[in-house]
Amino acid sequence: MRHGAPIVTNDLDIVHRRDPENIARLLGVLDAIDAVKRADSHRLRPTASWFLGRGHILLDTSAGPLDLLCEFEPGQDYDGLTSRSVVVRQGDREIRIVDLPTLIELKTKAGRPKDRLAVPILVATLEEQTRRRGG
Repeated sequence: MRHGAPIVTNDLDIVHRRDPENIARLLGVLDAIDAVKRADSHRLRPTASWFLGRGHILLDTSAGPLDLLCEFEPGQDYDGLTSRSVVVRQGDREIRIVDLPTLIELKTKAGRPKDRLAVPILVATLEEQTRRRGG
């Protein structure tokens, strides 16, 4: 569930910091989970140059589908989205996720059919959370 919304996704989306040190760590993780370019018969393995641009990198891994999002639009990269995120605990780890209003904004702008289906549920979840907080 995303932010308490009753939605299940088939993949994991990650917005990564695009500096060389982080990209090197990311490549190590991707190698460990056998990441390859999705829908590519050559099963290309990711390289550092893939993660420096602005697009989206769609991967298949031994852990399931993984989408790495370099930048949605100017200012909406890792650093730009950090102030619009919250930290959640997953076991002994802390994970930063975009806040619910930002997620709604990103899904609305994406406009894909699966996003258009998710947005009303996310909006209803935000409204319910706001109502419970008394705001």
